[in-house]
Amino acid sequence: MTTALRRVGAHLLRMTDGETGDRAVWGSRTIEWLRANPDVELIHDGVYADYGTGPLFRVREDRTLDPRNLHLNYFHTFVESFPAFKYLRDQAGHSDIRFQVGLPAPLDLTMLAFGMDVAMSDRVIPQAWAQATIDQVNRIVGEAEEPVVFQLETPASLLAVIGAPDEAKEAVARQLAHDLHEIMAGAREGTHFGVHLCLGDLQHKALAEMPDALPLVLLANAMATGFPEGRVLDYIHVPFAAANKPGSFEEDWYRPLEALTLPPEVRFVAGFIHESITIEDHRGLLHMIERLARREVDVAAACGLGRRPDPAQAWDAMDKAIALINGD
Repeated sequence: MTTALRRVGAHLLRMTDGETGDRAVWGSRTIEWLRANPDVELIHDGVYADYGTGPLFRVREDRTLDPRNLHLNYFHTFVESFPAFKYLRDQAGHSDIRFQVGLPAPLDLTMLAFGMDVAMSDRVIPQAWAQATIDQVNRIVGEAEEPVVFQLETPASLLAVIGAPDEAKEAVARQLAHDLHEIMAGAREGTHFGVHLCLGDLQHKALAEMPDALPLVLLANAMATGFPEGRVLDYIHVPFAAANKPGSFEEDWYRPLEALTLPPEVRFVAGFIHESITIEDHRGLLHMIERLARREVDVAAACGLGRRPDPAQAWDAMDKAIALINGD
């Protein structure tokens, strides 16, 4: 947090605690807690060395997945980190920055723990994760002394739209957005949310690549349509790069952005900053994205900087973001 505040604090709207330690491999700690869950049994053991190598579970025949038995620990880590965040933020003179809490989406936790087939066919398991997530969000809102932003993070949603037949992509995007809307509707009135559409970044590798920007446009539009009343959608963060692969330089790849219909109050965060391309290339991509989307965008990397194999890549992304903001 100290490094982020020092390097880019003047330009930040929100900031996490870095999700370090046993949270560094995203939702893996949550999945590990299933080993002690009475509702499930382990059917294949593993470690998180790559995609598809972690443990796999199934619900026991005589049980259902009880949200009360799911250990998400978002509240616990918030209580640990939030006081330090406020102190460091205020000491740095950036008291307007909000704390951001990352929430792996229920579909993604289901995919990681039970497999993609179960995630796409079983509605009960994701609903259990959703209720457990809602409970944690509301506990945090009740504890916080100021508004915080909850970021729902979902590679699985992009994977589902990418993999759907062309004629079904829009309907799939609407259903996935509806499922995320249900979580937001369960939160207390006035709660702020962001959505991070993602392609995965384990070991700085992506789960998949997109043939063009259409899947993220369909999901972004669906998220903004029918958003729950009384809750606030602050932003949608989309990936134009795919982990270690930079974004395309072909304009046709970005052409679907012409159909983007986000309300002006919802910030569109373009995840295209990448360690392997020059600042001149970034300026060209930024101009093309803003021209096709017909709006000013925020700039970011495609995914969290803490999962990079080399910290220098994180510093590089921060420096490029500042250069783009300042027009250097």
